[in-house]
Amino acid sequence: MEISKAEYQRFVQDRAKKSPLVKDCAMAFGIGGVICVIGQLIMDGFTALGLDKVDAGTATSVSLVLLSALLTGLNLYNKLGRYGGAGTLVPITGFANAVVSPAIDFKSEGFVTGMAAKMFTVAGPVIVFGVTASVIYGVVLMLF
Repeated sequence: MEISKAEYQRFVQDRAKKSPLVKDCAMAFGIGGVICVIGQLIMDGFTALGLDKVDAGTATSVSLVLLSALLTGLNLYNKLGRYGGAGTLVPITGFANAVVSPAIDFKSEGFVTGMAAKMFTVAGPVIVFGVTASVIYGVVLMLF
């Protein structure tokens, strides 16, 4: 049986589950906001310990990455992601999750060919683009 592309599109649309867009947006906003509030609380804690604003920001970023990696390893971050959607992807914790998840998934293939090779499959292009864009921006800023 052969059907046209238009018929197939109608077939898929008739059977596709409708997405609760408002609920998904609200959950992403809420979960992302909670992650950011936790980050602010951590930063306030480092500031209260006597770190200046720049050092507290660095320590906060490191703490959030470590916390995200730990929660990913315990399979809790992925469960949070089912509810929070894009709210868990936007902050720095989502980037840490994107690095740690493939490493965990492919650890059975070995340390080098599995975990180390797959760790940057998602995050690698982001890192390369970010570093390249930073260098280009720096050169342009230096020239002008």
